[in-house]
Amino acid sequence: MEIHLDKKIAGEAWAQDAESIVRKCVHCGFCNATCPTYQLLGHESDGPRGRIYLITQLLEGQPADETTRAHLDRCLLCRACETTCPSGVSYGRLLETGRHMLEQRLPRTGLDNLKRKFMTTLTPNRLLMQTGVNLARPLRRLLPPEISSQLPMTGKRLNRPEGTRTRKMLLLEGCAQSSLTPETNAAAARVLDRFGIQLVGEESHGCCGAVRLHTSEREKGIRDIKQRIDTWWPMLGNGVEAIVSTASGCGVTVKDYGDLLEGDPRYAEKARHIAGMTMDISEVISKEIAKSSPGPELQQNIKVAFHSPCTLQHGQKITGKVESLLQQYGFNLLPVSDSHLCCGSAGTYSVLQPDLSGRLKADKLANLQTHGPDVIATANVGCQLHMRMDSNVPVLHWIELLDTIKG
Repeated sequence: MEIHLDKKIAGEAWAQDAESIVRKCVHCGFCNATCPTYQLLGHESDGPRGRIYLITQLLEGQPADETTRAHLDRCLLCRACETTCPSGVSYGRLLETGRHMLEQRLPRTGLDNLKRKFMTTLTPNRLLMQTGVNLARPLRRLLPPEISSQLPMTGKRLNRPEGTRTRKMLLLEGCAQSSLTPETNAAAARVLDRFGIQLVGEESHGCCGAVRLHTSEREKGIRDIKQRIDTWWPMLGNGVEAIVSTASGCGVTVKDYGDLLEGDPRYAEKARHIAGMTMDISEVISKEIAKSSPGPELQQNIKVAFHSPCTLQHGQKITGKVESLLQQYGFNLLPVSDSHLCCGSAGTYSVLQPDLSGRLKADKLANLQTHGPDVIATANVGCQLHMRMDSNVPVLHWIELLDTIKG
């Protein structure tokens, strides 16, 4: 695609990066075929190709208005288009640049701005988040279902293995997950303990940067990233083999640290090192199983429908690993139609775009529940919370299923 950068930004590294991405696009439209919002709305500007045209106009210095913002805001950043694109267009990075430019030109006002400020203040702050959860839990029965369904059943610190192991990995605790679905990390610690691996936690439970990056607060998101690096770096010298993520949305962000801080002379090398050390827990367990001798054939007689989060299959390019593990552990894995499509959670999307998010969730749950599962499993806290609000069956992180198997 042809592009002529506005002279005001032509010397900026981020603008040159965006230009190189735009030039890779060949207008083929394959991306629209897998774009959830294009499938729902059918408008060219609500698909990746149309949004690339809009971002190109921003880069060239052409006028933009609230219509431009609406089309860019409707993108889920699911990155399904990146999986489909034959030209290797880094659409996700380009969209974040476009949104950031638009924020500078047209600052948000009103309720939309207040929503975003509330989310970026509450969610990344573990103390505020946990305090809110603790206050809301006793009132569960009085609260609307869309709120009560998000609250954990217990406020107690869930049991994790005691003692030490020779092998250690650092657990990416997460900000929202540690407060809203604490059972996930507890289950992960117990499962990895069976492989002789101790998960080492960190007390601050700060945000990986994803929340603020999702809401176009790039500077604050980068600040969150640097805080994570400063916290983790001293911990990595104690024989830690990897950084383990149980939330694919956090994992994909940390794996992008090297790109996000590429031009920072102080943090670039550390960011690349941390990104290279980060593994989704499915990668860790698959690797450990491959090193061990096959165990007895297991049969759980439990029907599972698995939803692979966009941040796992499109962002981290991890496909088939969780499904294979569930089958190896004896679960009856059911087929799911349109498994490549987003459930509508998409980080902050379910709050900021509730109508589109709700339509996507209804479609996803219909596909997941077609064959009568006993449970729906997923790999990201956002997807789990979003779907369990309206699901007919429990929605769990898949590691919780492996945790139920003893021995």
